[in-house]
Amino acid sequence: MEDFLLTDYAPGRRHRFTIPLGFTDLPVLLIRGAAPGRTLVVTGAVHGDEYEGVRAILETFDELDPAAMAGNLLAVPVANPPAFWAGTRTSPLDGGNLARVFPGDPGGGPTQVIAHALGTRIIALADLYADFHSAGVGWAMPSMAGYDESDPRSAAAAEAFGAEYLWGHPEIPPGRTVSFAKSRGIPFVYTEAWGAGRVAPSDLEMMKRGIRNLLRHLAILPGELERVPVRMRLTGEGNIHSGINSPAEGFFIPAVSLLEPVSEGQYLGRLTNILGETTHRFTAGSAGVIGLIRQFPTVREGDPLFLIAQPVTG
Repeated sequence: MEDFLLTDYAPGRRHRFTIPLGFTDLPVLLIRGAAPGRTLVVTGAVHGDEYEGVRAILETFDELDPAAMAGNLLAVPVANPPAFWAGTRTSPLDGGNLARVFPGDPGGGPTQVIAHALGTRIIALADLYADFHSAGVGWAMPSMAGYDESDPRSAAAAEAFGAEYLWGHPEIPPGRTVSFAKSRGIPFVYTEAWGAGRVAPSDLEMMKRGIRNLLRHLAILPGELERVPVRMRLTGEGNIHSGINSPAEGFFIPAVSLLEPVSEGQYLGRLTNILGETTHRFTAGSAGVIGLIRQFPTVREGDPLFLIAQPVTG
């Protein structure tokens, strides 16, 4: 695959094209502003069952005026086409989780190839990177902007985004889109949202506002940020597998709700068999706030059930 240059595309216009990978094509949307400036890169559907970012990117792309922009919006609305068309979190081609394999490998399996192309050909061009996730079909998460606590540029982008919930992470695990950006010195922000395999109007509004605010933050768009009050600030590990995972197959019955404060040792829920017999009970390993909860009631061994975050006080 040959690299492309943003300057190969005429300024003051929208451009739609694809990057062929052999087994699939990556869809690319580019707006080159009428004047030069910085580049915001946005991706959606890294997991194939997360649809909010896809719609936010498509609609915002059509609504922006290239003549009013000084810089570029470069977006991949569907970063994982095989998983997207299958409606699954991971790839039906090789079982790969695109959010765990960066920087990828051009000679590897399909998910590795997508990661390498997305990283080297798209994310690497960013002055600021935004990756739009949600809780997908299986979980619920707050509608939020996440960021790297160790990078003031990432924190500033999250503050500018316009989300009611902010979640800072002291460490960024390897293999992610955002860890690739970090390795290139590119600040990032990412989103989560309620999920459930649908696009909630409030989540769509947040993500579209977020794109415009990040464009203003980079001075690609003129005007003031559209600010919203921050209702809660969280800190802690963002890896969904670092919380409480299911020890077995079963039917999951939670006893707490998303963003509910919990105390250490508090009962959180249980797992039953299909006769209704309780096989496992779950309690909180620490005090905090429920930052993720399993919503799809049938679970397999290893499925994340709860993730507890720490509220930031003061």
